[in-house]
Amino acid sequence: MKLTTKGRYAVTAMLDLALHSSERPVSLADISSRQEISLSYLEQLFSRLRRHHLVVSIRGPGGGYRLSRHADEVFIAEVVDAVSESLDTTRCGNKGDCQNGEKCLTHHLWSDLSDQIHQFLSDISLGDLMRKREIQLVADRQNRKQSEADADAINTRQLTDQAPA
Repeated sequence: MKLTTKGRYAVTAMLDLALHSSERPVSLADISSRQEISLSYLEQLFSRLRRHHLVVSIRGPGGGYRLSRHADEVFIAEVVDAVSESLDTTRCGNKGDCQNGEKCLTHHLWSDLSDQIHQFLSDISLGDLMRKREIQLVADRQNRKQSEADADAINTRQLTDQAPA
């Protein structure tokens, strides 16, 4: 299967956004910190997600991103498709030229598998994932870790500000 880092990171970032955007827009820096994904990479992904109307950006102080619609209405296949990620499991890119310009013996098997994977991901929404207990536990752990890091950063700044010049 050719689901690469791009598709995995896009799904991870969108799930993080869905989990954290109920109160305020979520900054890419926060997603980057929680998910350990490069900020510049997230900017590229969110540019595509915005073009496909999966997210909206909020400008100004306290700005960031929100889902463009309810999490139950955003499906994983849409996210993967938005970042131009292939779910093709054939050797030939589903062109049918896998064996000397002709279809190979198992072309239809792998093509059908690609269709099954896409259908599977089309049936799972961000909302479905948000309700999974395992995902909630991971999100809670990441939130605690980020809160601790934020508190450490504030304490360090306060100590630096108080230090004699």
